[in-house]
Amino acid sequence: MNLPFTRVQFLGVFENYNLSVWPMQIVLVLLGLTAIYFAALRHKPSNKIIAAALALLWLWMGVVYHIRYFAPINPAAKVFGALFILQGFIFIFSGLIRNSLSFEFRSDGYGITGAAFLLYALVIYPILGYFQGHIYPQSPTFGLPCPTTIFTFALLLWADRKVPLYVLIVPFLWTLIGSSAAVTLGIVEDFGLLAAGLCGTALVIIRNRHEGRQVKAVEPVAS
Repeated sequence: MNLPFTRVQFLGVFENYNLSVWPMQIVLVLLGLTAIYFAALRHKPSNKIIAAALALLWLWMGVVYHIRYFAPINPAAKVFGALFILQGFIFIFSGLIRNSLSFEFRSDGYGITGAAFLLYALVIYPILGYFQGHIYPQSPTFGLPCPTTIFTFALLLWADRKVPLYVLIVPFLWTLIGSSAAVTLGIVEDFGLLAAGLCGTALVIIRNRHEGRQVKAVEPVAS
């Protein structure tokens, strides 16, 4: 894969971003932890809070990271930014307007896999990066595309009803784009994005079908 920038330039983008936006990294981590808290404890406004958190994260990545910091070394980042902004509005539409996203941690295979993704995105990802020499500020912190996409798939695996398939499109596309760049640049921690994206997408689709069969099985009884 031919890229219009070098590994040094790519890591330099992280450095420029991290030094410029500090201490927003802390705010973004707290936003992610808030979403986890409400998904785990299931309070009344949980679904809207989680959807709002995801929307803010994707809008931030689109506007701030892609368009403001990544675009100067990669013209395609403007397209990526537009897609990430679109995804932010998808979470607003699906989670806040249509109320079609519902989250609750369950200790089944989907919930445990989602928990593993969360652990990877928030803890293992930066540790792997550190041992690869990606030391702050030249490191992709939470709130940047790859770890935050892994985080997104984790929460979608914690959904307790069908997830509209259009919610998956942009995260899945970024899985392919981000992981291919990781191979080219040798960003080892980003290999987890490929696993999370492919596995997460497949599991959400499988669970959607299972939920659909359950609804059909209940309908004759309800009538």
